[in-house]
Amino acid sequence: MTTATSQDDLDALRATVRDFLEAKAGHGEAELWAQLTGELGLAGLAIPEEYGGDGFGLVELGVVLEEMGRALVSAPFFASVVLAAHALLATGDAVACARYLPGIADGTTVATLAVTEADGSWDARRVATRAEETAPGQWSVTGRKCFVIDGTTADLLLVVARTETGLSLFAVDRPAPGVRTEALRSLDATRAQAQVTFDAAPATRVGGDSAGECVFGPVLDIAAVCLAAEQAGGARRVLETAAEYARTRHQFGRPIGSFQAVKHKCADMLVHVELAEATAREAARLHDEDPAGLPAAAAAAHACCSRAYLFAAMENIQVHGGIGFTWEHSAHRHFRRAKSAQLLFGGPAVYHERLLAALGV
Repeated sequence: MTTATSQDDLDALRATVRDFLEAKAGHGEAELWAQLTGELGLAGLAIPEEYGGDGFGLVELGVVLEEMGRALVSAPFFASVVLAAHALLATGDAVACARYLPGIADGTTVATLAVTEADGSWDARRVATRAEETAPGQWSVTGRKCFVIDGTTADLLLVVARTETGLSLFAVDRPAPGVRTEALRSLDATRAQAQVTFDAAPATRVGGDSAGECVFGPVLDIAAVCLAAEQAGGARRVLETAAEYARTRHQFGRPIGSFQAVKHKCADMLVHVELAEATAREAARLHDEDPAGLPAAAAAAHACCSRAYLFAAMENIQVHGGIGFTWEHSAHRHFRRAKSAQLLFGGPAVYHERLLAALGV
């Protein structure tokens, strides 16, 4: 459990991150990443102090992710800070955490989590990638992972693979022999994904025999909450963009926002956005203060925020009319991010089932 941060401090964090991202709009990914991790030190925000981080929780991390979703940040923050760092922490392997987390915290190591295979399923039963012990304490991984976020640029790959005793988690250096990465052409150009092939790649096991199982439980819950925060931030941004355009675009001598149809669209967007923010922030609070309620809250936040962001992104295009369909406008980038995020952890059917399971239905 982390110490609660005051609302004033959260507001100050939000303002700092927003001002920074607005000032750095258009900068290259490498330069932005160096500044996010160096100047602001955001990569270590939710990593424990003993591993070089600041020791905050998902509430503070959620504020940062809302602002990154708002700005459509294209950097390995989600892959490294959310997925990889929390997978390492979930294993309880102090040696691996001490080895890898300080680099993740200061941004010198970019890591990612490789879970899904050709079908994109986050079902533990579908993992076919295998690992074999080649010598005492030495392993090799063979198989293919798909839809690996930032897989072509990460320094460290945390791979879920099957052994004779169950699912385990393995650390693989991307430049190692037997590792081949290929960038995938995806709907969302702001979030790079890759296919990674392992051919007897040397690996180090992280955690115990069944440490890979944690990825499909607590790590997936944390990832869903963080993604929900990012989606809520994007939804808020497209709502603001639509409302601003409705106030300034004139037709028939009056702002289009004065027409009832446009008013209804903006009002419906507001309802979705407010609910999305509330569910994402409540799920983050439960993680930090009452973890027992996290599984249901995480699934609910993912469902609510996925729906809200996609709805708001579609309505934003409609409010903008013809210009909203052009490549020059940001509306299509938010729509692509919204649709991609909706499917990232399996899609609506999967997270609805996770919600029902968490509720005991």
